[in-house]
Parts: sequence; structure tokens; C-alpha cells
Amino acid sequence: MKHALTLIAALALAAPAFAEAHGEGPDAETVEKIMAKLTEMKCQMAEEDIEMEEDGGYDLDDVICEGGQQYDITLDADLNETGRRAE
Repeated sequence: MKHALTLIAALALAAPAFAEAHGEGPDAETVEKIMAKLTEMKCQMAEEDIEMEEDGGYDLDDVICEGGQQYDITLDADLNETGRRAE
């Protein structure tokens, strides 16, 4: 019984990472659009730092923009910038 509870706890902790790796993240087309938008904004980031938000928007972590400043940027579902926070 003790081992079963440990297994259940481990699976519960791993579930969010497993879900993101198996279809819960943005699709390839959306990633491509986000990366193109960042290029227009003179910014860049690693694709794996794009996270989907519950409201359908996106959270972009560790975005480096022209001049070397690093930001966390949020986009809505239509890929419009809704927030930017310097790190």
C-alpha cells in the first residue's frame, strides 16, 4: 500500500510535464507564428519556453530583445502582446 501511494504521488507530480509534452503545448504552426512575431519585435527566445495559458494565451519566458534586455512577455490567443515584464 505504501508503494502504491508513492507511485500515485509521483504520477500526480509528473502529470503536468507529461501533458505539456504530449499535445497540451502550442502546435508547430502557432510556435512558428510566435517566433515570426518575435522577429518583427526584434526579439528572440527558445521555442521550448513558450507556455500555453488557461485563457488560450501564451506566456513567453526569457525573451531577449534588441539591446540585450530580457523579458517575460504574455500574448493573447490572437498573439497580441498583453504584457511585458523585465527580468
